[in-house]
Amino acid sequence: MIDILPLDSLAASRFDTPAILRKLAAASRQLAELKGVAASIPHQGILINTLGMREAKDSSAIENIVTTHDELFREDVFPDIAGSAAAKEVQRYRQALRVGFELVTGNGLLTLNHILTVQSELEQNSAGFRKLPGTALKNPAGETVYLPPQDPDTVLRLMSDLERFINAGESFDADPLVKMALIHHQFESIHPFYDGNGRTGRIVNVLYLVKEGLLDLPILYLSRFIARTKGDYYRLLQSVREDDAWEEWVLYILTAVETTARDAIATIGAIREALLSTKHLIREKYRFYSQDLINNLFTHPYTKVEFVERDLGVSRDTASKYLDDLTKGGFLEKRKSGRSNYYINTALCAILTAGDETPARAS
Repeated sequence: MIDILPLDSLAASRFDTPAILRKLAAASRQLAELKGVAASIPHQGILINTLGMREAKDSSAIENIVTTHDELFREDVFPDIAGSAAAKEVQRYRQALRVGFELVTGNGLLTLNHILTVQSELEQNSAGFRKLPGTALKNPAGETVYLPPQDPDTVLRLMSDLERFINAGESFDADPLVKMALIHHQFESIHPFYDGNGRTGRIVNVLYLVKEGLLDLPILYLSRFIARTKGDYYRLLQSVREDDAWEEWVLYILTAVETTARDAIATIGAIREALLSTKHLIREKYRFYSQDLINNLFTHPYTKVEFVERDLGVSRDTASKYLDDLTKGGFLEKRKSGRSNYYINTALCAILTAGDETPARAS
């Protein structure tokens, strides 16, 4: 078993290499631009809900919990109807992300209790940190290449060290993006939970950026990049353990931040353009236009009468008329699930499913 040392035993200066500093500058620029672009969407729930669902899908897919956008969006509309088990699990990820965001913004810290709450929301249990030995990581030949800490007291000690590092501020003189890379590796190496370690660790990434003020909303999601470079991700995790190759790992994570932020900027720009176009056309054509209606249509890729009733404070008949009129006008596509109708914002869905091999489809 490889010993895990506290992160503050590393020399922060070792990350001041020319390659890391160049990549850090590029990643920081993209992240700052992302923060600014996100502010151009006036209703926070739009980005938290839509991009959060996409992140939930991609992060869960890394753990072989696979669903389609269509299943996921329908689960959002009809959570009480028997549907895909994977879609229900992915929706729990989005809820765990939302809960974590509220906790971090509530007191400006990212504590062990916050991380425990996120994992509990994700897994729907309160088992807490492991009391039993962790699962060995094996290579394709079946050989054990990594064994996480086995003793519960060691797990708790290492997680307490990690909590201090996360909230220590200036005591470790490195950029927050470098620190995020170190934190993620340490968390995954400790493997503190019975299940949900990968997904919890990826939620911790974005919560840390919010805690540090680099983002106002939890909208930088590395999962799609990790899923597309899975081999490199696991190879570099192991290289740190075996060869102390921290610099290469940090460069990988900084590249992930730069690439993911650039992609998120483009996605948010497309959402903003679609939102403004839809807003202009609906305001021009319908007397029932309101900002609350636009917010509803762009918060939920699939919406329904009950959502419009709630968000606009109108009767069921009025909400139904609005949605049917917008369907006739070409803004929405109406579909049926059992005895209930739901309405698809086709422009928004096209943006959210871009580059995905399983776009939303008719049920």
